[in-house]
Amino acid sequence: MSDSGELLKLHHLRPAPGSNKAKIRKGRGEASKGKTAGRGTKGTKARSTVPAGFEGGQMPLIRRVPKLKGFSNARFKKTYQVVNLDKLSELYPEGGEVTIDSLVAKGAVRKNQPVKVLGTGEISVAVSVSANAFSTSAKEKITAAGGTVTEV
Repeated sequence: MSDSGELLKLHHLRPAPGSNKAKIRKGRGEASKGKTAGRGTKGTKARSTVPAGFEGGQMPLIRRVPKLKGFSNARFKKTYQVVNLDKLSELYPEGGEVTIDSLVAKGAVRKNQPVKVLGTGEISVAVSVSANAFSTSAKEKITAAGGTVTEV
C-alpha cells in the first residue's frame, strides 16, 4: 500500500520513462527516420538493382571466356586398351587361342572396350590372336613365331 492509502493496481503500471522506444521502420521515408535503410550512403549498393553478372566495371567472366569455335574430331577418337607381346607370352606360355574374352578373364584388359596388340617384347610360342587392332610389328612377330592374327 502506498502512503495515501490507495492500492497499487495493475492498470496503473507504466514502463520507466525512456525505456520503451518506438521501432524504426527503415526504408519508409524521411519521416520515419529510416533514411538510408541500413545501406550506408550513395554508391552502387545503396541503389535498387545491380545486374547479376556485374563485376564493378571489370570485363565480366562471360565475356572473358572465349567462345567455342570450329570442329574437333576428338569426340570420335577411339581409345584402345593395349596388350604387349611380352604380356601375351607371360599369360600364354604354352601358346594357344588368345581372344578378348580370355584376356578379360585373365585380368589383362577390361571388358566392353577395344583391344590393340602392340609389338613390344618377344613371343616364341605359336598363338592365334584375335583382337580389334594390331601394330605392324606385332603382326610380324606373331606370324614369325608361327601364330595367326585375326582382326575382330
